[in-house]
Amino acid sequence: MAEKRITTPLTPDKVKGLKAGDSVLITGTIYAARDAAHKLMYEAVQKGEQLPIDWEGQIVYYVGPSPAQPGQAIGSAGPTTSGRMDKYTPTLIAQGQKGMIGKGYRAKEVVDAMKEHGAVYFAALGGAGALIAKSIKKYDVLAYADLGPEALAAMTVEDFPAIVVIDSEGNNYYEEGQKPYNQLG
Repeated sequence: MAEKRITTPLTPDKVKGLKAGDSVLITGTIYAARDAAHKLMYEAVQKGEQLPIDWEGQIVYYVGPSPAQPGQAIGSAGPTTSGRMDKYTPTLIAQGQKGMIGKGYRAKEVVDAMKEHGAVYFAALGGAGALIAKSIKKYDVLAYADLGPEALAAMTVEDFPAIVVIDSEGNNYYEEGQKPYNQLG
């Protein structure tokens, strides 16, 4: 396990270099979207419509931020439970998405899509939304503004902290990290 600095967009080589358990600091542009925006993008793909952004090499952060205070780019920005997007995620990974940031476990279908297309799943620390918000320098809504905090937005981040939970080979830090403790009892 190593600490790594990465910049967006993610290339196949960057994705392959990330291993379950790695601590990362992400700099560049990542995209914010939650359930409602994912549903709309999924439906657009099903209809053959163009998506609001090109997902090739991009990272999505499952976040619904609170309103920004004066002088801040964003309010508290803690992760949302990733499983809420599992129905839509394989379709977006097939569109080129290379990374997802959230919290919690992922469905087998998501992990299978990650392995097939070379994507990685990061966890952000739940309960640390105010701290995470300090790494977000800019927040611009791009699509689905009527969804409020669930809109699709571009975020400029600097040293955004995350942990690789599932790498592109399907190695799962949630499972591997528990093994030494499961053998104690």
